Amino acid sequence: MKKFFLALAVLIATVTGFSALSTKVQAETTVKIASDSAYAPFEFQNDQKKWVGIDVDIMNEVAKINDWKVEMTYPGFDAALQNLKAGKVDGVIAGMTITDERKETFDFSNPYYTSALTIATAKNSDIKDYSQLKGKAVGAKNGTAAQTWLQENQKKYGYTIKTYADGVHMFAALTSGNIAGAMDEVPVISYAIKQGQDLAMNFPSISLSGGYGFAVMKGENKNLIDGFNKALAQMKSNGEYDKILEKYGVTSSKKATPKKAVYTIASDNSFAPFEFQNEDKKFTGIDVDLLTAIAKDQGFKLKWNFVGFQAAVDSIQAGHADGMMSGMSITDARKEVFNFGDPYFSSNLTLAVSSTDDSIKAWKDLKGKTLGAKNGTASFDYLNKHAKEYGYTVKTFSDATTMYSSLNNGSINALMDDEPVIQYAIKQGQKFATPLKAIPDGQYGFAVKKGSNPELIEMFNNGLANLRANGQYDKIINKYLANDAKTVKAGTKENTVLGILKNNWDQIGHGLLVTLELALLSFILAMIVGVIFGLFSVSPSKILRTIARIYVDLNRSVPLLVLTIFIFYGIPNLLQMITGHQSPLNEFTAGVIALTLNSSAYISEIVRSGVQAVPAGQMEASRSLGLPYATSMRKVILPQAIKITIPSLINQFIITLKDTTLVSVIGLVELLQTGQIIVARNFQAFRVYGLIGLVYMIVLLFLMWVGRRVEKRMK
Repeated sequence: MKKFFLALAVLIATVTGFSALSTKVQAETTVKIASDSAYAPFEFQNDQKKWVGIDVDIMNEVAKINDWKVEMTYPGFDAALQNLKAGKVDGVIAGMTITDERKETFDFSNPYYTSALTIATAKNSDIKDYSQLKGKAVGAKNGTAAQTWLQENQKKYGYTIKTYADGVHMFAALTSGNIAGAMDEVPVISYAIKQGQDLAMNFPSISLSGGYGFAVMKGENKNLIDGFNKALAQMKSNGEYDKILEKYGVTSSKKATPKKAVYTIASDNSFAPFEFQNEDKKFTGIDVDLLTAIAKDQGFKLKWNFVGFQAAVDSIQAGHADGMMSGMSITDARKEVFNFGDPYFSSNLTLAVSSTDDSIKAWKDLKGKTLGAKNGTASFDYLNKHAKEYGYTVKTFSDATTMYSSLNNGSINALMDDEPVIQYAIKQGQKFATPLKAIPDGQYGFAVKKGSNPELIEMFNNGLANLRANGQYDKIINKYLANDAKTVKAGTKENTVLGILKNNWDQIGHGLLVTLELALLSFILAMIVGVIFGLFSVSPSKILRTIARIYVDLNRSVPLLVLTIFIFYGIPNLLQMITGHQSPLNEFTAGVIALTLNSSAYISEIVRSGVQAVPAGQMEASRSLGLPYATSMRKVILPQAIKITIPSLINQFIITLKDTTLVSVIGLVELLQTGQIIVARNFQAFRVYGLIGLVYMIVLLFLMWVGRRVEKRMK
């Protein structure tokens, strides 16, 4: 009997243990994460071929805290984003700067690292200031904050920009002297220098307000964002976050000092009429004009960062901004975190619906509907507080632009925002209606982090009082809210092919011009070289035939992409090793050389086959009449060979034109590279690449038509 009970107990324990293990396995969440392939110290392979770095360690710690099973892949930055958009992975962590353009496509975590940009130069370079870059080339990786900054300041400093797919090629170009400087993140350059790269970091750094974020597709995997944010907060509180940074020689950002010559002010970027971009792409609005006037009145300087509402809140809390002016409602909860100046505007909350929707006339009509609100706003708090009471669902947005677009396309039924904002949007042509009575919301205030920058609050209050007294305050308010206030023209959005073309026609046109120049020059040179070697290949001289065969076989055996990279990076490096001096090669020149070598080999074969297609009796008859070999070739054989080879030569030119796309790998901004730069800004891959493909198609179809006409005339 004892044995029976003992066996039964063992059986129960085994089943219970197996059940618990099964439950644990089932509860474990598998998360697929993509990352960059070479972005030290954030992700890279160590000498043991293991993937390590700040991003890798942070993600592993986040997974440990959330009990996730993480499967990380390292396809490269661009490929990681494409994998996320295609649904092949759940998230991306790759030193990805949070920008407003990216927020249109992705949802981000709280920033886990805030960096700064600077320019790396060769160690022996004497360039140390941006003003010294005039007429020089500066490199940046495509789709990065560095590229954006360089584009925005190109006219100011007069440099040219070279675009690269990754840091390896960019720093190789810098080392070989093809560019004078390379802009990248400070920790990335610092790590490269520590690893022995012959670089220097002498330029002043430029703060990045957005910070790095963990990203998922917009509207998907909110649980991953929540889990990441929760784990990140825990890591910062228990010191694990600082340990990870210190492991790779990076220190966390420090808070701004209370007193500065220039105060950094964070703000929203699409909250008209308080802050928005006008038709000249400059930020303006009530908040901008008001604080600028206060600064002038009180004698202090400002630096604006228009990063979005939630990012502005995070910037103050992290110490990256000294103050916040962003239509921020003063609430008791916020007073626990911020110190506010005197209220500068009184506002209400209101609900907006499509002007064609007459189904919402009271709060009870919202049952079962989806309402939008910006995260961290009074509207968001109000809607969440009353969601159960009225039975609607709240959808969170990071910015007003996306939220308003969602109402326009019907993905939400209504949205809540501040009354002057919605009224201003209606005035600018948005087809909205406000069927419900506005809700008193309180007042807007200028904010600083609690306990910091007390002199900034004092200056704000003094300046505001002076503006109210001298009437300037009323002028600013009336400029945007009076009934006769001028409307602002809406900028062309890059969400249609027409909009992309309208905004970027000059950029696309320049890329097409570079492509045509590259193809034409390469083909002309290839024709000269190809004809020479083609004639060598049919020469009576065995030495010339051998030389021609070696030339053709060598060039045809090397892929054009490899040849282009070798010419641009390898040859200058070889010359430097031999001479000890840098011998940079221009991207266009390298592309011409590569395309000429590649195309001339094929043209040589075309010429050879054309000559051999002429009946042998033609040469024999010519020689029998006493004509020399060269004259017979020039007068008798080649004219007939040209007629035979015309179709093949036109076809080779078309191939050369298409092959110019491969030259983009070394940073030449031709037509394809132009499209890649535009996509990096607006994420409209289908439309942009479709437009680029259409341009190629039109050009090539025209060439085919010309070829057929020429062939017809030759017959």
